[in-house]
Amino acid sequence: MTVLIIGGSGFLGTELLRQARSVGHSTAATFNSRPVHTADTSWHHLDLQDPRRIDEVLDAVEPSALINSSSGNSNWAVTAEGPGRLAQSAVRRAIRLVHVSSDAVFSGIRGSGYDESALPDPVTPYGAAKGAAETAVRLLHPAAVVVRTSLIIGDGGSVHERVVHELAAGTRSGALFTDDVRCPVHVADLAAALLELAESRVAGIAHVAGSEALTRYELGVLIARRDGLDPSLLPVGRRADTRLPGALDVRLDCRATQQQLTTRFRGAHEFLGQG
Repeated sequence: MTVLIIGGSGFLGTELLRQARSVGHSTAATFNSRPVHTADTSWHHLDLQDPRRIDEVLDAVEPSALINSSSGNSNWAVTAEGPGRLAQSAVRRAIRLVHVSSDAVFSGIRGSGYDESALPDPVTPYGAAKGAAETAVRLLHPAAVVVRTSLIIGDGGSVHERVVHELAAGTRSGALFTDDVRCPVHVADLAAALLELAESRVAGIAHVAGSEALTRYELGVLIARRDGLDPSLLPVGRRADTRLPGALDVRLDCRATQQQLTTRFRGAHEFLGQG
């Protein structure tokens, strides 16, 4: 199988390429601002605002499956509209599409877990863009699978882990919130699930996140302990006491998706070595 990773130079994209190659898949990947050159993957520049370029890349690669792992930002033309352009091009070529979304599509006000049937109700521009992308992908490519995930953690390389180190060192302002709850997932688990979904016939919404709900502060403490940092150095706060936009309690209920996959969604205590 030939797998094309959109956003292959990113944190998740890098792990997707590593795992895809390890099981014998041919790989291709795209980048936007960071050129990458590796002997075992063909790389292509891609701007998701350019439908002609999307067609050119898909025609050059001829992938069996396409995984959109680009995280995007609040740029509506890229994050909201770009996945729709991908879906249009993929469905015309009968390419399997896996689109990565986010728990940012939820407000966190319902007070319980969000399962795959939950409808987006975002409270930030980024969440609104990701929610619009979900709608576009599902409308334009009905056989595609949209995967909502949470905070992505690795073995030291994720943005969340860097934030913990910078806060502990005093080189970054801010705090880790005790009222901001998520279900952190390890990048290796997420990548394995995405590749498994790429080879499946699952369609619609899937949830892939860690099996354990933690506050951002609790997650920071686990990361600090794993990395030999003093957790007492981490500044603590509450999002509710700030003017920062964002949801508070977003717990992705992944049970229905977990039952369809062999990849196990570990909790943060386990993958951070403190389970």
